[in-house]
Amino acid sequence: MRLVVFSDTHGNFRAAREIVERNENVYTFIFLGDGEREIDKLRIVYPEKMILNVAGNCDYNSFTPNSDLYNAGKVKVLFTHGHRFNVKYGTDMLLAKAKEVGAEIALFGHTHERYYKYEDGVTLLNPGSASCPRDGKPPCYAFIDITPNGIMCNHVDL
Repeated sequence: MRLVVFSDTHGNFRAAREIVERNENVYTFIFLGDGEREIDKLRIVYPEKMILNVAGNCDYNSFTPNSDLYNAGKVKVLFTHGHRFNVKYGTDMLLAKAKEVGAEIALFGHTHERYYKYEDGVTLLNPGSASCPRDGKPPCYAFIDITPNGIMCNHVDL
């Protein structure tokens, strides 16, 4: 099973659409906040796709939760924008929450920087920003392949 994860589009619908178009065979997309309007448009353009999302700190007046859980087969995925877990200062709070809820994968955005680490039984992944990265690298997204042999993640430049 492949999941495509992206975050922080901040009004750039072109980038959001490009991610879906590049991954036409993928069913599940997870958006980690700060671009909820783009996600609403994507759902109209691609009604056949499952597009999950959480609200970011710039998704003003949103009724969408700040974090959520998704069961990808037998693998539980915690996904959040990250601002409520202080991810700009580290992943300790997010890791603790993932362990508390039994998640094997914890996804977060907010920093606009790519991140991928396996720690204490949890895969931590930030796909970076799809429109305005802060790590000196190109805009990007990530994918997660969940197989019987394990979990593999990769960042993809836009």
